[in-house]
Amino acid sequence: MPTAPIKELDRVVIRFAGDSGDGMQLAGNRFTDATAVLGNDLSTLPNFPAEIRAPAGTLAGVSSFQVHFSDHDILTPGDAPNVLVAMNPAGLKSNIKELIKGGILITNSDAFTQGNLEKAGYTVDPLTDGSLDGYQVYQVPMSSLTALALKGLPVGKKQVDQSKNMFALGVMSWMFHRPIEPTLHFLEKKFAKKPEVLEANLAVFKAGYNFGETTEMFVSTFKVKPASLKPGRYRNITGNQALAWGLIAAAQKAELPLFLGSYPITPASDILHTLSNFKHFGVKTFQAEDEIAAIGAVLGAAFGGSLAVTTTSGPGVDLKSETLGLGVSMELPMIIVDIQRGGPSTGLPTKTEQSDLLLAMFGRHGEAPMPIVAAYSPAQCFFAAIEAARIALKYRTPVFLMSDGFLANGSEPWLIPSADSIESIATQFATEPNQDGEFWPFKRDPDTLARPWAIPGTAGLEHRIGGLEHADGTGNISYDPDNHEKMTRLRAAKIAGIASDIPQIVVDDPDGAELIVIGWGSTWGSIGAGVRRVRARGRKVAQAHLTHLNPFPRNLGKVLGKYDKVLVPEMNMGQLSKMIRYEYLVDARSYNKVQGQPFLAAEIEAKILEMIDD
Repeated sequence: MPTAPIKELDRVVIRFAGDSGDGMQLAGNRFTDATAVLGNDLSTLPNFPAEIRAPAGTLAGVSSFQVHFSDHDILTPGDAPNVLVAMNPAGLKSNIKELIKGGILITNSDAFTQGNLEKAGYTVDPLTDGSLDGYQVYQVPMSSLTALALKGLPVGKKQVDQSKNMFALGVMSWMFHRPIEPTLHFLEKKFAKKPEVLEANLAVFKAGYNFGETTEMFVSTFKVKPASLKPGRYRNITGNQALAWGLIAAAQKAELPLFLGSYPITPASDILHTLSNFKHFGVKTFQAEDEIAAIGAVLGAAFGGSLAVTTTSGPGVDLKSETLGLGVSMELPMIIVDIQRGGPSTGLPTKTEQSDLLLAMFGRHGEAPMPIVAAYSPAQCFFAAIEAARIALKYRTPVFLMSDGFLANGSEPWLIPSADSIESIATQFATEPNQDGEFWPFKRDPDTLARPWAIPGTAGLEHRIGGLEHADGTGNISYDPDNHEKMTRLRAAKIAGIASDIPQIVVDDPDGAELIVIGWGSTWGSIGAGVRRVRARGRKVAQAHLTHLNPFPRNLGKVLGKYDKVLVPEMNMGQLSKMIRYEYLVDARSYNKVQGQPFLAAEIEAKILEMIDD
């Protein structure tokens, strides 16, 4: 058979879309891992339905997975797909408006039955009514071809239906010249104890690949060369994986056992699942009965001398707030990982948002300041976790570590660091009483204002601490008003003093711009891509990104004062911009998006151009 001609591209955005039971996340992840092995730079955007099991075939049940891969450095999962794989009418209707004009549309034509069309809200079949004429449409009967591939194998109808995602993966692997070995290895490992399931998945995946190879349906195939990345060993990693491994690395570098006390909550649960597999690194995981029990256990673990962590999302932070105040009062090192999602209340549990910044900043009664560290990319979650641990241990304080659903579930290549390149964050426990034979649990280090950390049961260091105000030095219960103000100011000064121990903010401004874009968290990629587009137009714009949000870097005010215009894009209603306006009295202008989806680079580009011309 003649082979389809090969077109070379510098980048491609592909989206798999179908019912939540169609295995789109699995297909997308397998395609992504093969792409990572090939050496492309990449960024992914999984999109889950909010309902655990929405009615099959409905718009509410659509699940999708988008991957952007290239032969050069990229920062986002892409604004719009070049290729859409739609497994049913609902997947098509939910995503077709974002497919670029002239883009490739591959459908499972078997799924376009009258019943499925009605469930998706179609009155006529879009495959026949001419509404898709602006796209390159390929109708592939995936369901029937899957059944044909499994004919004679001991599998039921349900298994046949569940295997069609492997057919789609096989077709896309052929079309984009992805190596098949990573997928074959994954299937062999995943279904090693289920040989009949393994045989079925292998058969369907190979059938899809061979269909692409032998059919004359497709006009061409596509190649994207490997990217020129910094030399080293890479792996594809999600934000939650990176954060979990960062916590393990932090515990190793702190020479402390790692304790995670958590209650499962979307989108943070993967961290608990991941860490539960690392008992050989001294990791203890505790799945509590609720959020309050989880943070109580973490407080106890911190008191007992562990690197103590809890993982949650916004609703869980609400419930933990009283105990967080207790942690501030007791001045214990703890890490509160907040994987933000759309709110308020249950809100959008599977969608992303940055709406917990003010909650992390002020969400406790009384004066209870806490440091805030924010990750900005999936791979950088690893280093953000280590930084949060460093601050918590050095300054004896609870620390917020902020991520969000986009970072948690998205992935990118991660250059694996050597263990030796990560500096020690080991801390010293109190071991002996003072010269007079007493132990003062609130006698402070003159440089950091941190109090001593004594493991319970250490001879001569017996002490009592709790939620009532402590006397300076001795830690005895005190109702003295002057002492309360002194302790309040000391706790605040300790957090403020961290500013001298964090990097100054770095500004990217090669041309002397009048406008600077300030971001935090997962807006980093979209802002960076938008800035690149603006500069490609010959316009001037500066950018800077915050990792430390409390305290701010010590040079932030000076930086902001250099620019006539300050733009702050956020996936909330302007929380960072409020903090900047309050702290530095600058006219920081908000650009807000609260749709459960990350910013597009085009949106940032358009806003920057609007402000430049304003």
